[in-house]
Amino acid sequence: MKIAQIAPLWERVPPSTYGGIELVVSHLTDELVRRGHDVTLFASGDSQTLARLQATHPRALRLDPNIKEGMMYEMLQASEVYQQAEEFDIIHSHVGMWSLALANMVSTPTVHTLHGAFTNDSSKVFTLHRTQPYISISDAQRKADLNYVSTVYNGIKIQDYPFVAEPKEPPYLAFLGRFSPEKGPQHAIAIAKQAGWRLKMAGKVDVVDVEFFEKEIAPLIDGKQIEYLGEVDHAAKVQLLANASITLFPITWREPFGLVMIESMATGTPVIGINMGSVPEVIAHGKTGFVCQTYEEMADMIPAALELNRQTCREYVENRFTVTQMVDGYEAVYEKILKDRTQKNGLIHALRNSLESIASVKL
Repeated sequence: MKIAQIAPLWERVPPSTYGGIELVVSHLTDELVRRGHDVTLFASGDSQTLARLQATHPRALRLDPNIKEGMMYEMLQASEVYQQAEEFDIIHSHVGMWSLALANMVSTPTVHTLHGAFTNDSSKVFTLHRTQPYISISDAQRKADLNYVSTVYNGIKIQDYPFVAEPKEPPYLAFLGRFSPEKGPQHAIAIAKQAGWRLKMAGKVDVVDVEFFEKEIAPLIDGKQIEYLGEVDHAAKVQLLANASITLFPITWREPFGLVMIESMATGTPVIGINMGSVPEVIAHGKTGFVCQTYEEMADMIPAALELNRQTCREYVENRFTVTQMVDGYEAVYEKILKDRTQKNGLIHALRNSLESIASVKL
């Protein structure tokens, strides 16, 4: 198949540090190329891929201080993709709303992977385009009434996450994620203090979250019990998760998936999360971690989590959340959409021929 992949422009593909969507797009795109597909990746110019790269801007928008109106580049990217639509069998969008309107104007089908949660505002736009084909990354994500063709869980390359049988001493809890209220770093700190544990934290601080970080997080970082590592690269991320006794996932929003959970479990480290969004679909409660109703309960479950088998955590990810399984799911979606399109075109062609035959008889 000739496939176009549309990635967000804010981070490169794959991301150098933070960027869950971009990591997923990278794994998907490269594996599709390995399987013999002709793939074009529309992404920032500093991206690295096995596919043909078409760049709208030379570098990730987040890293370019000269960018004042990022949405203009997103509009430019969408326009570039759909001006070339006839060159592809299918277009796969990972950029949310930017491709919806244009997708209706071309004959090449577009499938949309939904990477975010719905808001009252965004739901109106998606609902207007409800008949287009959508892929959810968890069943919990399906809050809007759309044409969902499949749920495809995110996958990781297991070999990129070495298994660690015994956590590092002295023991610590890990938190990895964007430092924003919805990711819950404030709750991770409270849990560590309640349980009397050391906590190592890593992640980026976006401009919109600077005030939150400075007021609610920074004053609690003492470098001893609560340690902040900054925005780490892949190697440092893996070390943080693999050597932890437990990873905390104390979100405050309906997380659509949460790569951190499977990244942690892949290294052998169990995860304690709050019962919101995809968490119950990703954590095997009582086997690879615990799904809790309150943040206080998360602290209380630490002793039980320490008793979980780290090899079981690893095997759970191997059997459920790999790149191979993810790409199998996406390939099946592509094939279904193209088959349905061929059948629809065949019916239209047959109907047209029948009408022409009837018309000729009457004449």
